[in-house]
Amino acid sequence: MIQLIASDLDGTLLDSSGRLPEQIFPMIEKLYEKGILFCAASGRQLCALEKMFAPVRDKAVFIAENGALCAYAGEILSKNLLSEENVLRSLGEVRKIGGAYPLLCTVDCAYYEDDEPVFADFVRASYISNARAEKPLVSLADRSEVCKIAVYDTFGPENNSMKVLPERLAGLRVIQSGGNWLDISDPHVNKGEALRLILRKFGIPPENCAAFGDHMNDYEMLLACGHPYVTENAFPPLKKLIGRTIPSNDEGGVLTALADILESA
Repeated sequence: MIQLIASDLDGTLLDSSGRLPEQIFPMIEKLYEKGILFCAASGRQLCALEKMFAPVRDKAVFIAENGALCAYAGEILSKNLLSEENVLRSLGEVRKIGGAYPLLCTVDCAYYEDDEPVFADFVRASYISNARAEKPLVSLADRSEVCKIAVYDTFGPENNSMKVLPERLAGLRVIQSGGNWLDISDPHVNKGEALRLILRKFGIPPENCAAFGDHMNDYEMLLACGHPYVTENAFPPLKKLIGRTIPSNDEGGVLTALADILESA
């Protein structure tokens, strides 16, 4: 019996244009009525997730910042932050890489200092709470709750920053999160650890949980549940690792899966 469903957003539930299907809200309502919780799991800010799912905000669980923050019904369930030392270390290494631009993601706001057009435009469009730092980002390291450092790589992380950062930032979690982005976070931060915490919080066994994803930052989350699936458009290495697919995000694969779960509930 499925009691909790976790889904990634970009590339999974959202279509290729970044649109959330309107049908998801009545579907979450129906799941809630049947005692099944829906969990939106994303690298996005918590405030962005709560706004995106405003019609069902108090009936959904949120994993934000790729697992650094978990929340339910307006309550923060957990937060796992980067230390000041690791923030400074990470920013220093990112600055050595051409074409890489850091975004300091705190609990309340995402700060940037570069005006590279594609990067800055994406930040302003995708991060509800954002600000261009008045001083260098390193000045915020000692007075901000930093969830992660997101890095925009002009050349694509797999061709540039991912070739050097994992080794240079040994002891931290450095992982590509989709497209031109990678995330740097505490080594214990991932969607899988966040999902395990939520399952314990609600007393739900892993075998009663389903999860959907499309990229490597979803891998631990998929391993943490009894029913893992990837969309047909998923990152090929992840598809190979998980092996169970649903239709692509543009074909509404997650909606189809949720309808099947509702029918059998």
